[in-house]
Amino acid sequence: MTVIRTFAEGDRAELRRLFRKAGEGAPTASMWGHEESEAAIYLKAYMDLEPESLFVAEVDGVLVGYLAGCLDHSRFPRESERIARAIRRYRLMLRPRPAAFLARSVLDLTRAALRGEPTASDFTDDRWPAHLHINVLPEARGTGASDELMGAWFRRLRENGSPGCHLLTLAENTRAVRFFERVGFAKYGSNPLVPGIRHDGRRVHQQTMIWNP
Repeated sequence: MTVIRTFAEGDRAELRRLFRKAGEGAPTASMWGHEESEAAIYLKAYMDLEPESLFVAEVDGVLVGYLAGCLDHSRFPRESERIARAIRRYRLMLRPRPAAFLARSVLDLTRAALRGEPTASDFTDDRWPAHLHINVLPEARGTGASDELMGAWFRRLRENGSPGCHLLTLAENTRAVRFFERVGFAKYGSNPLVPGIRHDGRRVHQQTMIWNP
């Protein structure tokens, strides 16, 4: 049986291990190949700044998934800010894989600008101020853990009177898009290029999705 509960301080080490394993095989499994900095952006920030919006899925005492949420984007550092901070803190420009990623990002941005092609950016719209990231181990997918994590998050949104929630995924991650549509999210806007990221050697594009209570 899957148990959904809020994050506890004692979960930190196991959540870090889960962060590494849960994304395996997905287009966003790794941005630039430096796990510590990526976890700082997409997991640690939520443990530190809004732990009451972080839910974990547990089976037989073992964590199999988590949902990191934020109720109000205006009170949380933007993704671009967290990325910039990680680049400085972990000196990513001096690390071969991250430096190659960042150089490719600059090249993608330059080419997109020359072609008039839109690129991904932070999403800020007060109609959908909340956002989330969800990660579940491959072996736990299809067990209902993802649905139960989303259910806990939706209850928190409603209890706090949130007007709406958004998330950012990849248009190429069709499995994730189908899941979010099934639980009530809808696609929103266009699909701008995500600079730097490649999946199977191909460029990828941002998919914004929105939900209203």
